[in-house]
Amino acid sequence: MSTPVADTHDVIRVQGARENNLKDLSVELPKRRLTVFTGVSGSGKSSLVFGTIAAESRRLIDETYSTFVQGFMPNLPRPEVDVLEGLTTAIVVDQERMGANARSTLGTVTDANAMLRSLFSRLGEPYIGGPTAFSFNIPTTKASGVMTGPNGEKKIVKDAVYLGGMCAECEGRGTVSDLDLSVIIDESKSLAEGAILVPGYTADGWMVATFIESGFFDPAKPIADYSEKERHDLLYKQTTKIKAKGINVSYDGLIPKLRKSMFSKDPESLQPHIKAFVERAAVFTTCPGCAGTRLNESARSSKIKGLSIADVCAMQVTDAAEWLRGIEDKGVAPLVAHLLHLFDSFVEIGLGYLSLDRPSGTLSGGEAQRTKMVRHLGSALTDVTYVFDEPTVGLHPHDIERMNKLLLELRDKGNTVLVVEHKPETIAIADHVVDLGPGAGTGGGSICFEGTVDGLRSSDTLTGRHLDHRASLKETVRTAAEHLEIRGASTHNLKDVDVDVPLGVLCVVTGVAGSGKSSLIHGSVAGREGVIVVDQGAIKGSRRSNPATYTGLLEPIRKAFAKANGVKPALFSANSEGACPTCKGNGMIYTELGFMETVATVCEDCGGRRFQAAVLDLRFGGLNIAEVLDLPVAEAHAFFAAGEARTPAAAAILARLEDVGLGYLRLGQPLNTLSGGERQRIKLATHMAEKGGVYVLDEPTSGLHLADVDNLLALLDRLVDAGKSVIVIEHHQAVMAHADWIIDLGPGAGHDGGRVVFEGPPADLVAARATVTGQHLAAYVGS
Repeated sequence: MSTPVADTHDVIRVQGARENNLKDLSVELPKRRLTVFTGVSGSGKSSLVFGTIAAESRRLIDETYSTFVQGFMPNLPRPEVDVLEGLTTAIVVDQERMGANARSTLGTVTDANAMLRSLFSRLGEPYIGGPTAFSFNIPTTKASGVMTGPNGEKKIVKDAVYLGGMCAECEGRGTVSDLDLSVIIDESKSLAEGAILVPGYTADGWMVATFIESGFFDPAKPIADYSEKERHDLLYKQTTKIKAKGINVSYDGLIPKLRKSMFSKDPESLQPHIKAFVERAAVFTTCPGCAGTRLNESARSSKIKGLSIADVCAMQVTDAAEWLRGIEDKGVAPLVAHLLHLFDSFVEIGLGYLSLDRPSGTLSGGEAQRTKMVRHLGSALTDVTYVFDEPTVGLHPHDIERMNKLLLELRDKGNTVLVVEHKPETIAIADHVVDLGPGAGTGGGSICFEGTVDGLRSSDTLTGRHLDHRASLKETVRTAAEHLEIRGASTHNLKDVDVDVPLGVLCVVTGVAGSGKSSLIHGSVAGREGVIVVDQGAIKGSRRSNPATYTGLLEPIRKAFAKANGVKPALFSANSEGACPTCKGNGMIYTELGFMETVATVCEDCGGRRFQAAVLDLRFGGLNIAEVLDLPVAEAHAFFAAGEARTPAAAAILARLEDVGLGYLRLGQPLNTLSGGERQRIKLATHMAEKGGVYVLDEPTSGLHLADVDNLLALLDRLVDAGKSVIVIEHHQAVMAHADWIIDLGPGAGHDGGRVVFEGPPADLVAARATVTGQHLAAYVGS
């Protein structure tokens, strides 16, 4: 019997893809299979998977909505591609951190809290009310007035109480802030002299004008001389109407105003200078009213099997699952089964060590990605395309096995799974591999290999050659000059840990995800004198920031251009006098539409080059400033290192960027387009010029191709040989094998971890095979 025509559409066909650096690329990807995309950083993997396939899928789905709904959605451009056939709905599971909303927790983003609230409203004793009575986002309110029934009957109610679970003292945030007034106002000055020290509150500005023109106090009198009433009106007065600069405005005391505009927001969402002020002025302490649980006394009083909803949310997910298994009430059996499935998915994915009250903004990129995965595992959808961006980031080899199992489960449900990945353990489970390259940036964008994993292994591509490459244990290890003592460390899940971290060597801190590595290093080493921490946190900066501005590279380049042309250096800055007047040096015109996503279009006057036409006529070494900013780091290094454009200060910074494996990055590429690993390496390049003695690196191999790991190890060796101490939090076995000293935490995650299970040279760890890390490292080095 012949196959129905509908069953013959078994590939996603891409022809002539030219997005970013893709070179007219064509490829056919099998559906309902697991395809892994490999290649060096910047080779075009994300441009193909996210920028072409997933982007076109989303654009086509958006077009199915009504014109009215589309009016509220961003207008997505069609990717640069000739033909895209066989697309299915794409679900992107990326490493974007979850929103840092102060009210968002792991329980709220996964709907676990919603189910728990229903459970407690049904079984909690004493009974206190419906699910809202257990929500820390809903306050208890009273209402009086006329109530209309379903049939129109009217009833007068007086003080009807609507129960919510929010703690009134901290408004459901779990923390309260006490303010240090000495940071907010200078008592020795008057308002006119700039007594208010808050960023943006300048003495002649609009913010302070409402205070000066309020008439409640004398603006020329020092704050210290205010009467009790004047002081109260300045700092604490409730909202009232006044006239300022001839118009009616609302007047709030300074403290309530600041609480609303700055202190009620999550610090991570604030601009750097405001965040620094908030951290100086606000002392965040656990709320005394709810002990940090966010819930009022009523919500905490109702219990099931001796535990309140706050107790359950504070438990590790593995323990919460055990508690849930003891509930045998048939009336809530479907709810319990659904919640148990969710908890078991957490454990299966390696997140069983988290608790439901963990703020979502504190999850790492890898944890956030795996949390999103939990939602899709239980989904009834099939025949969709799941797109993953390095799902093994932050995972110990032991946890990668679990992740592989989950990717295969998604495939076996009948889905197409596309994974961008560098780890050989995940490449090994692929049904189909697409290797892009051969280089990065303009040197990439082509397909080097397409086929099976065995075919990749025998191919002569960079990935194929490195797939079975194994770092061997060092024959001799360096000995520590001195030690950095940690005593009684108890941050998060650490159990009173005592350990000596060797200095003057390459020390690797490892252990399964959630074992306490970051808690140990960030809690007990970071912050000490001479310690430079290089993590993967976002680089603070606007869309105007790029590698040239962030690293200080633009300064010597501007001066060199100015000297060669006899003009001012300010002309060669897109943020100063040389900026294109139409786009103000942005290169793009951003249209803020308020209710929609902001629309960006390339500036027609400068063509995205950001500078005035007159500035682009000025050259140095044969290139204008826009052409220099368009150079990749490696080419720019060669340009500034020798010849007529020789600029030693610029060459030194570019050499450091090349050292950390960012030779493909363009000098003018906006910082907000960089991956977590790229951000970390650009920070490392910047810090390498500092006079710190101890470097702490948090997973520097994330986003690195197998071939680039060797370059990173060489860089770490150079740092140690130059007299620095390097402490690396890492799971990559090549880095462990290359270490002089390993500190292994565990044995498990959460409360099953938090202890040092091994400390010593890697050879001893492999010989003992006593820990999970030891077993995986032994298998890796082939001992």
